Amino acid sequence: MSSGNEIACPSDPSDSIALSQWALARARSLGFAAVGICDAAASSRGEQLKAWLDGGNHGSMEWMNKNISVRLDPRKLVDGAQSIVVVADRYHDGRPDQRPAQVVDPVTGEFEAAGRTARYARGRDYHRRIKKRLRRLQRELEAALPGTRGKVCCDIEPFMEREMAERAGLGQCGKNTLLILPELGSWVLLASYVTTAKLIATEPNMPHRGDPCGSCTRCIDACPTSAITPWSVDARKCISGMTLEERVRPDVDAAAKVGDWLFGCDICQEVCPHNQPTNLSRRMGFHPEYDGRNAAFSLRVVLGWDEAARRSAFGPSALNRVHAAHARRNAVWCSLEVLQRSSSDPLWGIIQGIAANENEDPMVRDAANEVLARLG
Repeated sequence: MSSGNEIACPSDPSDSIALSQWALARARSLGFAAVGICDAAASSRGEQLKAWLDGGNHGSMEWMNKNISVRLDPRKLVDGAQSIVVVADRYHDGRPDQRPAQVVDPVTGEFEAAGRTARYARGRDYHRRIKKRLRRLQRELEAALPGTRGKVCCDIEPFMEREMAERAGLGQCGKNTLLILPELGSWVLLASYVTTAKLIATEPNMPHRGDPCGSCTRCIDACPTSAITPWSVDARKCISGMTLEERVRPDVDAAAKVGDWLFGCDICQEVCPHNQPTNLSRRMGFHPEYDGRNAAFSLRVVLGWDEAARRSAFGPSALNRVHAAHARRNAVWCSLEVLQRSSSDPLWGIIQGIAANENEDPMVRDAANEVLARLG
């Protein structure tokens, strides 16, 4: 967090060393767990991205096929860009998940089945929170250097954020494609400030340069849907991709394995040896804006959502990209695991009602019929 005693940004545009030292210190004072700088050079992974897209691995994320030339060259995102300040925001400290397997009905006081949310989406919308802090650095640098231009990027813009984080020395991507920071693991969200200011690139902070995984395949072995191959993820099978991005009909065999993951999935991170708590990671903690809200939702309640109820339940959350029909479809698939355990759960009647309702959203009704068919 900001201490209120930050050093003013240097005003000499030719003093790249002083400007770089200021940018690194200022980003840390804004609460980011790690920060680095790289040159705003074009990506070296254009062929890999093209092969991944040509293979259909992006699923229904058609936006991945747009603005590819911009995605592969940050200088097209900001004309005249010379440098990129890359930050990592830590949202979890590696402890076992404390979310409830069940939630309490506020009316009856009875316990009922719940679906859980991936940790990064618990709390307020990280896009806005991270950008708000990083834009403070942008404003201060651009006020000190009139004529300097830049853009803050966080997850939404066409930008190769993990590659830039590697180039800035923050860490290396593991076999599950997530960036792994030494001693801090992968419980981080990335953001960048692309600027026309000339800064000095930071040195890599990687004890195992190029491959942090070695012979380990825990993430691949643990993935219920076999979505992970070394350094690649098939979004059509990934539980996060299905529950957060898939807008039509998911791979039904993969959807039947979502378990209690209602929104997103953390399995490949939970099993990663780099994410086991260390002295540094315990000391570092995580940013308080990731306060754990929306960790779990009653499946019965979600199955009854309309758009107004969904908006009220989510609040200012990154989950707002998921509309009511998509949330209800996810809840139908999460119900499969519950109904396999109990033949008397109230979800039976709700799922049967959805399947029989000709006016139901086709996506939700198809999921209900598929679940009932699998239950015999």
